[in-house]
Amino acid sequence: MDAFPTGTRRRTLVAATAASAGALALTACGRGGGGGGDTSDDPGVRPGEELAALADVPVGEPTFARTESGGEAFLYRSDETTVTAYGAACTHRGCAVQPAGDELRCPCHGSVFEAATGEVVSGPATRALPAVRVKIENDRIVAE
Repeated sequence: MDAFPTGTRRRTLVAATAASAGALALTACGRGGGGGGDTSDDPGVRPGEELAALADVPVGEPTFARTESGGEAFLYRSDETTVTAYGAACTHRGCAVQPAGDELRCPCHGSVFEAATGEVVSGPATRALPAVRVKIENDRIVAE
């Protein structure tokens, strides 16, 4: 004999699946839980860490970089000798921003940032992406 009356097992499975999907969606939208307000300004890039070879960052295009320690940033090369870098997590809730032409867009809630400056173009984010100080050293881009 079945321990669950007819249909109860199916309702229980559907409810558990829906709860799991909700938890997964919330996890994807933030780093470090909490779910409220703007996130930390620390992109995890440490001084002295190499981000990329200069030749791997095209002029005028945002380029994603991950350091050996796991720090993440977008690099932007405005000309042959000028590179800026910004944290890769949206300042609204911490979702990973994605390049879209000369902008960085948050797929979770729609914030848009200027790739060259990290400034907010449209919200809900209210703060710019955190700047990462970088320098060009022997044709490599290194965090300062």
